[in-house]
Amino acid sequence: MINDIHKDAETRMQKSVESMRSAFQKIRTGRAHPSLLEAIKVDYYGSEVPITQVANVNVEDARTLAVVPWEKAMVPKVEKAILTSDLGLNPSSAGTVIRVPMPPLTEETRRSYTRQARAEAEQGKVAVRNVRRDANGDVKALLKEKEISEDEARQSEDTIQKLTDKYIAEIDQLLEQKEHDLMQV
Repeated sequence: MINDIHKDAETRMQKSVESMRSAFQKIRTGRAHPSLLEAIKVDYYGSEVPITQVANVNVEDARTLAVVPWEKAMVPKVEKAILTSDLGLNPSSAGTVIRVPMPPLTEETRRSYTRQARAEAEQGKVAVRNVRRDANGDVKALLKEKEISEDEARQSEDTIQKLTDKYIAEIDQLLEQKEHDLMQV
């Protein structure tokens, strides 16, 4: 019973870290990376679909992405979707290939993206702490119903705290790495 609570807490904490990691991928650094465009939706015959479902997104060089729609008719739609996204990118099409150059980041935008990354990390930490609170509540409920002893409850809370510390440290490490990537010129 306690092991189920621990496994559930660990699974939920991992999901919180993964969610934060995917949010970090949407924050662009100076380098081109295909995951930057994953959040962009394109109108495909009346329905909104992710850009990766209508085109190949490749890294052409360190500062350029190449987007190749699978249908020639989709080129203007894909180009418009990239242009209207909140990423601040200016695509240019050459036939069937859309090139998306990554503009160099100014000091101000680097600081802005760093603040955004810190906010995402803080949300991740809050999510992990909420999982800890829920798991500890479940343990206290078991203790109240006298299904476990006080010693088992204390050991369980210690285990849950160790899990929390582990995932918060992982979040801190990911944030440090993202800040390093953002501040690199």
